[in-house]
Amino acid sequence: MTSERKIELDTENLNAYISLFGTNDQNIALIEQECSVSVAFRGNHLIIHGDSENVDFAQNTIRILLDLIRDNEYIEKSKIRYIISMVRDGKGDQAAESLKKIIAITHRGKQITCKTIGQQKYVEAIQKNTLTFAIGPAGTGKTYLAMALSIMALKNKETDRIILTRPAVEAGEKLGFLPGDLTQKVDPYLRPLYDAIYDFMGPDSYTRLMERGTVEVAPLAYMRGRTLSDAYIILDEAQNTTSEQMKMFLTRLGFHSKIIVTGDITQTDLPAGKKSGLAEAIQILNNIPDVGIVELTEKDIVRHELVQHIVEAYAKLENKSSLEYGRNTYERKN
Repeated sequence: MTSERKIELDTENLNAYISLFGTNDQNIALIEQECSVSVAFRGNHLIIHGDSENVDFAQNTIRILLDLIRDNEYIEKSKIRYIISMVRDGKGDQAAESLKKIIAITHRGKQITCKTIGQQKYVEAIQKNTLTFAIGPAGTGKTYLAMALSIMALKNKETDRIILTRPAVEAGEKLGFLPGDLTQKVDPYLRPLYDAIYDFMGPDSYTRLMERGTVEVAPLAYMRGRTLSDAYIILDEAQNTTSEQMKMFLTRLGFHSKIIVTGDITQTDLPAGKKSGLAEAIQILNNIPDVGIVELTEKDIVRHELVQHIVEAYAKLENKSSLEYGRNTYERKN
């Protein structure tokens, strides 16, 4: 059954409707396509036309998007698709609230907010627990949000220092001999962490904090034998830790510290036959109090929208390969 819905325009906020439609009406075209409706301006009304259920769906989506625009949120295609998917799941308002929550401010004054419900759960897990594991694909903000919260804790004098580490494992290629001192040798492995630090602190502040030891960046091997107190400790790319390395790292925890462990267990670069310490840890520590485990998905990807499609395509390929392997194994046995 087709129906038509009218949304009366607020003449004092016409810029919000212009932002909703987007350049060359690209945004509204996406809403029309995803919600299977047509949307148009008529006089001082926004008209939604289509199947009754789809019209309700589109109206709810547009309401949330306009609310975000009025709060100065920039609306791009990836954000529209995310809101649409959340409205479809009955979580539209919850998603909108997560987009408004400011968790940090960069050295240039840019406000950092959660981009998805998954990211909001991740932030809340870090704030609540002493040890937090975040697993998920590339582009879900695992490292960036951990850095944001640790730097805000440092600025608010809730911690004395930040320690950043990751295993020195090449992503499928050999770098060979690296010249220079320790900092220069590990620099290629730790560059993503440096990038996040520069965003929040700026290069000058970062240099001063490094010289004072307030911010420390080191390969995982250099954590052995230490007790890390009064610190935010971030282990990045943890899927490339062995079981022994993960146990060694987690037992470095001292008083008044938080540990944040991030990684993507589908992108392990360990030698064949080596079990990921991250995969093992989330299994054996799952029911321990004060340990949070957050799983981010392709819906939480906040990079270019193409990244989400790439991750989904590879996930389908891996599922297909697993099914074929299982079928071939079954046929050989029978």
